[in-house]
Parts: sequence; structure tokens; C-alpha cells
Amino acid sequence: MKIIVQRSKYSSVIVNDSLVNEINSGLVLLVSFTSSDTESDLDYLVNKVINLRIFDDENGIMNKSILDVGGEILSISQFTLYADTTKGHRPSYINALKGEEAIKLYELFNEKLNKHIVTKPGIFGEEMILNITNDGPVTIMLESK
Repeated sequence: MKIIVQRSKYSSVIVNDSLVNEINSGLVLLVSFTSSDTESDLDYLVNKVINLRIFDDENGIMNKSILDVGGEILSISQFTLYADTTKGHRPSYINALKGEEAIKLYELFNEKLNKHIVTKPGIFGEEMILNITNDGPVTIMLESK
């Protein structure tokens, strides 16, 4: 499992010219799964995301988590994180978990996050337009393996 975490001032997701979800401040997660991922991978990364200290404290030091500052999470499924570009110029997505299996993990991941902090999803499998106002910029990659 891979996640790109971006600290955000404002972000939104649009599908078919309609606003699906938005957050005013918090984290944007780009989330991808592979065939070896299990529920323990989800638990591990949920814990990492909610406790990742990437928000400024009163001294301007990244020392607070999203739980400390409030805010929300915008969680977006993104199978392209498992792109293999080692051969040629066209990425292979063979390592990305297929849709039927991936949507189950994605929904479970969001459900687990939502127990700790408001988590708003995109629409799995749809073409989405993301508007991300990256704060910092702060962008971190997390992996379960």
C-alpha cells in the first residue's frame, strides 16, 4: 500500500463537473493498493496518517498531527502510484490491485480513518479533477511494506 500525503489549506474533488467533496484544511491522501495488502497494512497506515506530525506548532515547527489541529482528510484512490516505468515509456500497472478488490480496501481504509477524523472520499474508479492547495509545500510518501 502506498499513500502520498499532502498538507492542504483547501482541496476539492470534482467528477463530471460536479463538486463531490472538499476540505478547508487538513490532509489530501492519494491512496493505492497492491495484491499483497492486508487489513494490517491499512491499520499501520491509518495510524501513520493520523499521527504524522507535519503541522506547525506555536513555534512554527512541524510538531502536530492532524488530530492535534483538527481539519479533515480528502482521500482519493489513485492506482497509478503503482506504475512500473522500468521498461520503455508507457507505464505498466500490473502491480496495482484490480478494481473489485481495491475498492474493498479503499472503503475499509476510509472507514478506519473516519473513526478518528472526518474523511471525505473521491469516487473510486472515476475520472476526477483534484484541486489541491498544498500548504508548505509538504508532501510525504508512506508505504506499508
